[in-house]
Amino acid sequence: MESRESEMYFVFMNYDPEYERLRADRSKRGAFELDSYLSTKHDGLLAATLEPGTYKKTFSLVIVDGFAVEISEDQANELRSAKGVRVVEKNQELA
Repeated sequence: MESRESEMYFVFMNYDPEYERLRADRSKRGAFELDSYLSTKHDGLLAATLEPGTYKKTFSLVIVDGFAVEISEDQANELRSAKGVRVVEKNQELA
């Protein structure tokens, strides 16, 4: 049975030398390039792995190569097997 309920997941990527190079540039231009690079990279992964309109990326993380996305458990499992993905974890609220 396919799970359709969307929940927030965090997706963290494998080592990427281009991310490391851009992150080392502390200039304003470097920060812009890093934001642009990560957004394009993360959007591309989602578009290549999941059906359009079935997910909602909420933000890319700059301090680590990762992003937050609202998806179903089945979609999280699909992302876990995608090339370049290290970890997919469901957001857990602490009481």
